[in-house]
Amino acid sequence: MTDTNGDQLRCTTCHEVGCYFDDDGRFYCNNCNALVEDIVDNGDADEAFVDKGGGGGPTYVAHFTRCTPSVKPEPYDADYMGPNEPADFGNVPKEARFREEDYYKSIRLRYVLGVQLLVQYQCEKLVEEFKVHPIICGIAAEVWLRFVAAKRVFADVWADDVIKDSEAQEEKKYRVGSSFKYKNEPRNLYRERMAIIWCKSLKKTLPLSSSLAVSFLACHIAREAVLPTDIMRWAIEGKLPYFGAFPRIADSIKQIESTHQRPSITCPLEANYMFRPLRALSLQKLESLAASIAQTTGLNLPPVNFCAITSRYLKQLSLPAEKILPYACRIQEWAMPPELWLSANELRIPTRVSVMSILIVSVRILYNLNGFGKWETTLSAPTDDSFMDENTPGSEEFNLNDDAEPMPTSPTMDVDPEEASSSVHVFESDCAELLQNLEKKYDELNNSYEYSKDLPTYLQYCKDVVFAGLEPLYKDPDLIEELWDFYQKNREVVEASGEFEPDVHRKRPRDGNKQFDTSMENQNNIPADEPTVSLSANTIGSMFQEDGPDCSHRNDTRVTDSQPHQTSPSTKKYESSHSSRDIAIRHMKTDMEEHRFCYIPPRVKVKRLGYLHYNRKAAGDGCYTYVAHADYYILLRACAKVAQVDARVMHYSVLSLERRLGWIEKRLDECVQSCKISFENNLSNQNS
Repeated sequence: MTDTNGDQLRCTTCHEVGCYFDDDGRFYCNNCNALVEDIVDNGDADEAFVDKGGGGGPTYVAHFTRCTPSVKPEPYDADYMGPNEPADFGNVPKEARFREEDYYKSIRLRYVLGVQLLVQYQCEKLVEEFKVHPIICGIAAEVWLRFVAAKRVFADVWADDVIKDSEAQEEKKYRVGSSFKYKNEPRNLYRERMAIIWCKSLKKTLPLSSSLAVSFLACHIAREAVLPTDIMRWAIEGKLPYFGAFPRIADSIKQIESTHQRPSITCPLEANYMFRPLRALSLQKLESLAASIAQTTGLNLPPVNFCAITSRYLKQLSLPAEKILPYACRIQEWAMPPELWLSANELRIPTRVSVMSILIVSVRILYNLNGFGKWETTLSAPTDDSFMDENTPGSEEFNLNDDAEPMPTSPTMDVDPEEASSSVHVFESDCAELLQNLEKKYDELNNSYEYSKDLPTYLQYCKDVVFAGLEPLYKDPDLIEELWDFYQKNREVVEASGEFEPDVHRKRPRDGNKQFDTSMENQNNIPADEPTVSLSANTIGSMFQEDGPDCSHRNDTRVTDSQPHQTSPSTKKYESSHSSRDIAIRHMKTDMEEHRFCYIPPRVKVKRLGYLHYNRKAAGDGCYTYVAHADYYILLRACAKVAQVDARVMHYSVLSLERRLGWIEKRLDECVQSCKISFENNLSNQNS
């Protein structure tokens, strides 16, 4: 080839006529992108050469020019993806020229394969370490393949559509400067790298978080008691491969490509960019994403495994499963709330909260937690006749607010006094013990991550998860050992001096002057629909007085420093008991205010012995006020902590379940009455 006109040049590889000139001074074939050998444009004109008739004096001689060595490219084949030696991510030879088809096929195949390996690693870990049934591996594989097929990322027009969408964005009014490092890569009209555009589209269509959703969905279909809280906790702690799995994915992909003798060098993106998640997924987002995948793939999902999850919650709360579980299953089978099915709506009540709400209603019915002051009775003064008589202050029942009216209840859920027997509240005698155990369990429950228990565990977690794939700055092991010994010696000295106190078990001091605030209402995904049953006007009026949100202390009998101390032993014992009771109630009020609840004193003028319905009151600023008795609140906060949800969200779920149960009972009464009337009419017609 001696002619420097690109249109007349013939390729020595495919023998097609027609080459194009690139900005690197070389000619490439229009058909196979092969480099035309021994022809380099150095930017010199003909007059600069003495043997080409240059008039300006001899500058160069053509036969003394230096030829630039070039690598002879391999012949192009549809199934050929590069040399036989495996290459790492982003390692593309400078002389290689590939078509757009080579790039997007390689990037797409590598990304889908990487996420698929991530699902595989997670299922293997669930089976090996967390003892999940091995059937989830087959379920996850089928769900993943259906999900990929439904998203149509392997369609022929996928790559072109992605590039057109990137070029059609109106906000891109500027042109991105080209980089010499990636000059051989294809670019769109805005000079953006197509490899980045395709990878971003894949991350949006098949996000890395979909691997967690597919794993959770497989456990859900297999009827395993694995919750979104478990999946995200294990992923954050590094027990489930997710955040730090990209080095392993890169090694596996290179091994697979080497085994099939088709290593790809047309993927210029690193594994750190393609397979490393940037942030953790929220619990509700994980559940909604799993439901969305099920809808996309056309799966008909069953409800959650209520029995297994409830048994697990009862064990965490140290409640007797053999007593409570049968009654909870009856309510679940009777009501079947729709919240027990996965939903793609991210703002809906989570399934685990719906399960816990059924458990709360069951415990309230069995133990008769309906505002009768069961918790307050555990704080009452001793009733021993040896130190208490009728004239001793406080021998009467402790009532924090004698004027408090009972909250209205649904007529369909009420029970007559003669019907309120032990057959309904079968475990009412154990109520005090139940509340004490729940209080103790609430303080023992700890939702902190495992890597925060000590420094060595945290450092190992940082090495395996946070800084995965990175080499240490100091490779000298002696220096690391010296620093560690220095830390251990100083820690022992501080602990011996008594100045070191871990913050894990340190409690925040109670502050009884904290104001009641519901400004964070909208940040907990609580629906804004108002329940059908409203609070009593007298009850709400008694809560909001000049002294703050809870003025139930107006009728309290308190012991202050200004009161004279009695010398009687019975009076001293009473004062001590009354003081501890007063402190416990004040702490309970403060804790309720911290969770945006308002304390209600025990019921005194009991008008109905049936199930007590709580409710929420809409304030003038658009927020809601939550009220509850102490016995119900103790149960509510412990269950909310186990379910890892805000107490107000749990309370709203309980209200929703109670409304559903009331509606079902009302419909049953109407059906019974209708059948009774129809039967009587038919009987009268037969007699006539």
